[in-house]
Amino acid sequence: MSSLPIVRFAPSPNGYLHLGHALSACLNQDFAARRGGRFLLRIEDIDRSRWRPEFDQAIEEDLTWLGLDWERPVRRQSEHYAVYQRALTQLKEAGLIYPCFCTRGQIMRGLGPQALRDPDGAPLYPGLCRDLSADAAWSRAEREPHHVRLNMQAALLRLSQPLMWSEMEEAGNVSMCVAQPEQWGDVVLGRKDIGTSYHMAVVVDDALQGITQVIRGYDLYFATAIHRLLQTLLNLPEPTYHHHRLILDEEGHKLAKRDGAQSLRELRAMGWSAQQVRQALGL
Repeated sequence: MSSLPIVRFAPSPNGYLHLGHALSACLNQDFAARRGGRFLLRIEDIDRSRWRPEFDQAIEEDLTWLGLDWERPVRRQSEHYAVYQRALTQLKEAGLIYPCFCTRGQIMRGLGPQALRDPDGAPLYPGLCRDLSADAAWSRAEREPHHVRLNMQAALLRLSQPLMWSEMEEAGNVSMCVAQPEQWGDVVLGRKDIGTSYHMAVVVDDALQGITQVIRGYDLYFATAIHRLLQTLLNLPEPTYHHHRLILDEEGHKLAKRDGAQSLRELRAMGWSAQQVRQALGL
């Protein structure tokens, strides 16, 4: 890990940036600037089905308008699928992942009336493919579309001590949080359509880029348990985390692109200045 902080803002180009993104981006750059550290921009574009070139271009335009600057070149996840595949191969060789051939309908039928749910509210995968013969399953995977799932029970047995992470609070104090990855069940680490997943790509990228502090929204607080588990299994360094407040709409919901949250481009067209954005965010 670097002695100077290295932070990153990592948006996905599947919509225009809004005030929630502006808060995260400004907090990251302000943190680096105060400490003489480095601020990186990473484009998390592994999901090409939702990627649009206009969204990609708008990210840099909006951040420049906000007065932010970052190191070049920008890392784009879509250029590094092979790196994520190597990490999956490492877990495969350790017997910690398995191919899953289930359709969504099969999963829903296998849940039962009292299905457990993960911290995001989604039902936990019932393990229908977990106990397939490994050799037969991986041979079948060469011919059929499949997800790749983490065998959570096997992964937890690899831990020699309780899993924790360091959480930096608003005041700058650091506390220790207990990670409970078992709450997520056998998470998907390799999607059948793109070969990787958010969890896998973000953990590998943070390590490769030397990220020392991960500053992101509170909506990803519980996902940190999965990320800490993967860091441990892959022998990757552990950054410190800070999960900042979310910007909410009038109904108390987190701003989201899919819900048509007002974009920074729209605010700019209405005559807003970058300083007004910062004031609106309480910065």
